[in-house]
Amino acid sequence: MDRRAELGEFLRSRRARRQPEDLGLTPVGGRRRVPGLRREELAQAAALSVDYYVRLEQGRLRNPSAEIVDAVAAALALDPTERRHLHNLARPGRPSGQVRTLLPAAFQTVLDNVHVPAAIYSRHGDILAWNPLAAALLIDFAALPPQERNMPRLVFLNDEVASRFVFWKRKARDLVSQLRMESGRTPGDEKLAALVGELSMRSAEFARMWATHHVREKTRGGHHYRHPVVGEFYLRYETFRPPDDPDIALVCQVADPGTPDDEALRLLASWSTQAPEGMTRAIARSGRSAADVCAGPEQPGH
Repeated sequence: MDRRAELGEFLRSRRARRQPEDLGLTPVGGRRRVPGLRREELAQAAALSVDYYVRLEQGRLRNPSAEIVDAVAAALALDPTERRHLHNLARPGRPSGQVRTLLPAAFQTVLDNVHVPAAIYSRHGDILAWNPLAAALLIDFAALPPQERNMPRLVFLNDEVASRFVFWKRKARDLVSQLRMESGRTPGDEKLAALVGELSMRSAEFARMWATHHVREKTRGGHHYRHPVVGEFYLRYETFRPPDDPDIALVCQVADPGTPDDEALRLLASWSTQAPEGMTRAIARSGRSAADVCAGPEQPGH
């Protein structure tokens, strides 16, 4: 992915969302061939010369000031996440480093002592470590080849994982937006470019979502799950990043105490304890209820 091309596409996509009237401007010129602000109008709103703005949009400015980027962001009415993304693209910082693939043993110890679904992810969405509840919720990660343990790849290309999300498009859009945000933060990241290229080729829906240039930080939120044993329930998630290693994230999912969602999570925990991780998919596909599974094996004739 070329940073200059990304910058130009992002700014053009955001110009298309705004009209001269939104900024109190008189439209420039006659009939418009494309929707939104023209470069001249955005330059005027940001108090820049047209030539300077054109060079910014084309990525020909080596290091525009933060004030100039903020002025363009204000004229485009960017939200805080989009503003950070624009700064990442227009004023790139550190180059992408090595992607972490191994974690200290202490991380797995922490996961094993967290009594809710929890996993550790890389900045590309690679699932680096997980606890049994996380596997019971989604898929037996241990049974997958390491290169397939990636949430964007699983959500777009694995039917079993996709079926877990009641609102699949919402989950898919969040993942694409997070990858977009990461592409601006770490320009020149070859692994990320390869992942985006693969998903764009294999999933028309991914390619369509990628072209929207939506951006989002992974912080907190929630998902409605559809589990073949437990049924439908809702979990909230919180993201924690080590201050000395922001390239990885611990994501924990919780249910509100005393709710049906909390009861469903307790059933999932009980089921996952009874069913070894390597057996979870087979038991889930059997159609048995969580209560049946927790009660023990089926008896002949039942």
